[in-house]
Amino acid sequence: MTRLWGGRFADGPAEALARLSVSVHFDWRLAPYDLAGSRAHARVLAAAGLLDPDELGRMLAAIDDLDAAVATGTFRPTIEDEDVHTALERGLLERLGALGGKLRAGRSRNDQVATDLRLYLRDHARDLAGRITELADALTEQAARHVDTPAPGMTHVQHAQPVTFGHWLLAHVQPLLRDLDRLRDWDERTSVSPLGAGALAGSGLPLDPGAVSKELGFKTSFANSMDAVSDRDFVAEFLFVTALLGVHLSRLGEEVVLWTSYEFGWVELDDAFATGSSIMPQKKNADIAELARGKAGRLIGGLVNVLTMLKGLPLTYDRDMQEDKEPVFDALDTLTLVLPALAGMISTMTVRVDRLAASAPVGFSLATEVADWLVRKGVPFRDAHEITGQLVALCSVRECELHEVSDTDLTTVSEHLDPSVRDVLTVKSALAARTTPGTTGPGPVADQLASVLDQLKTWHAWAEESVVPH
Repeated sequence: MTRLWGGRFADGPAEALARLSVSVHFDWRLAPYDLAGSRAHARVLAAAGLLDPDELGRMLAAIDDLDAAVATGTFRPTIEDEDVHTALERGLLERLGALGGKLRAGRSRNDQVATDLRLYLRDHARDLAGRITELADALTEQAARHVDTPAPGMTHVQHAQPVTFGHWLLAHVQPLLRDLDRLRDWDERTSVSPLGAGALAGSGLPLDPGAVSKELGFKTSFANSMDAVSDRDFVAEFLFVTALLGVHLSRLGEEVVLWTSYEFGWVELDDAFATGSSIMPQKKNADIAELARGKAGRLIGGLVNVLTMLKGLPLTYDRDMQEDKEPVFDALDTLTLVLPALAGMISTMTVRVDRLAASAPVGFSLATEVADWLVRKGVPFRDAHEITGQLVALCSVRECELHEVSDTDLTTVSEHLDPSVRDVLTVKSALAARTTPGTTGPGPVADQLASVLDQLKTWHAWAEESVVPH
């Protein structure tokens, strides 16, 4: 049995302790990153005169061989391995004998795991960014088809004012762009190497943490060894980014559920991205949207889990921190499933332009146009609001739309109203009136679309960057 501790113990751990302590069943995915750290550490040991050139060559060759064996699955952890570090040391000892034990000098599992997890998350953050951009691409492609398609914009799930459906779809892209910004900001703060901090106090050996940091693709090395091994801000912050992303995906999912309902009927999902019922033959369910909505709770739970675990920990390393990995692994696994499914659903859905256009003016959604028309005639908005409200009340009683009110009724409601108000009582005129940047008129939406496309090119490039040596 390989164990990284135990010299002072007369007997091995009880089975109950061993079962509770083991983490290799989930932290094994850190193996390639642990080996990358081992290469860098071996070179630093050699630079300090603790490995001669021949030993360094044999050490690096064994690490490369072990890395290849891990990648192909020919080397796997066993039930006797406590964690990923234990398993990999066993692999080196099998290849190098006593020389394999020299690699442990000057480092601890405390700084190793902090380094491994930073490397793993920085690497996978790029993959996550790529999947976010794919969903943003799908939304943007749909938006490009509907720059001037009218739709009934809503507040409180009630018809409010006409918008273009392209504007609506791009409204779901904006939070995704902020999620990408947060990922990049997170990466800047996470690009700090803990390796060399040892268990908490650093090492008395003449090591070079800066050289390790540079080789592993970090921008800098730790400033305080105690903080380096105890810091899990980067885990909590990553989980916040994924939780908020989950909330954004949930809101998109909720809207798709509404859009595809019989009551709305604005969108038809492709058969490949919908499911049916085991008892009702007519059903076509937006399961992807519903699962995206449901997974948000899981992502939020991971964040709460880690924050709760961290809140009472004294410095420096405590075994509670073993609980930091599964939530981030689960968050990445969850989003790796959800994001491509959502992107496929959005890119293949059919938008019912006829139903959207028919719904756009319903529910007195052009009332604000009347108020603005009165303002342009010099009526204070306070009064314009009241006049328009009275006009809506009249239409409610008469069960007619605003443009159907007679000339006589217009003047009865207010002396300020006349038949020319009908010029603004069309969805087309309402949309055309929105010309300022960021609004829902076809012109501003086209400008927004062009800006989003430029930003997504940048994010595709960032997602394809390689920051972690393999």
